[in-house]
Amino acid sequence: MCEILINFAFNLNCSSYKMLVEAGLYLIPCQLSDGPLEWDLPAHNTEVVRGIRHFVVESLRSARRFIKKCDRSIDIDALTFHELNEHTDLKDTAAIEALLDPIEQGEAVGVISDAGCPAVADPGADLVAIAQRRGYKVVPLVGPSSILMSLMASGFNGQRFAFEGYLPVDGQARQARLKEMVRRIERERQTQIFIEAPYRNNQLIADLACHLPSRLRLCVASDITGEHQSIITRTLGAWKQANYNYHKVPTIFLLYQ
Repeated sequence: MCEILINFAFNLNCSSYKMLVEAGLYLIPCQLSDGPLEWDLPAHNTEVVRGIRHFVVESLRSARRFIKKCDRSIDIDALTFHELNEHTDLKDTAAIEALLDPIEQGEAVGVISDAGCPAVADPGADLVAIAQRRGYKVVPLVGPSSILMSLMASGFNGQRFAFEGYLPVDGQARQARLKEMVRRIERERQTQIFIEAPYRNNQLIADLACHLPSRLRLCVASDITGEHQSIITRTLGAWKQANYNYHKVPTIFLLYQ
């Protein structure tokens, strides 16, 4: 009996062990940077990944790389992958609903974005909506969110905030959006969070400093969790005088009074 218990304990700790994952949709965060996995994700996440055979991913290449980083013993070729991203025709509801078919067969489906938490500013939200309508189990796992981490470190209002995504590229529409954001800051005390294409980061800061009230504060959160992480809050007047270079670096912007 003692030998059986010892062998059982050993098998629980070996890397090939797969926990029993119940049928449902599992939202699996991945890293924001390339540091050690244990810096960003709990060991439980890896156990869940080991127990899933069907994945819906934003990018096949990055998802396969992430799963291998979780456990190199996982047989990638034995898994099934379907991409759900900005190129997916979201009007083809039948095709999207079919991604959840394994759940009907009593299996688990995992959702993996390119970075951070899936279904937050991410096409995976459409899949979650279908799963909720069908009454499937939906399980969000713990992991990094650049939106929340930047808000935590900004010093801005963490009770009222809005994520605006990308600002419009068109100049007139862009200015209209900025004016609306300033109105929300001043009247509702709501922190405004947004992003930009990384190659336009520097120009965005310059535009904000030039066209918005200099008393407003801008937090620039760059390379979050990465080796060169930088989270700096200054007034727009101070940013106008500052030296900076965020060219092609993943960055989140937050604006407040």
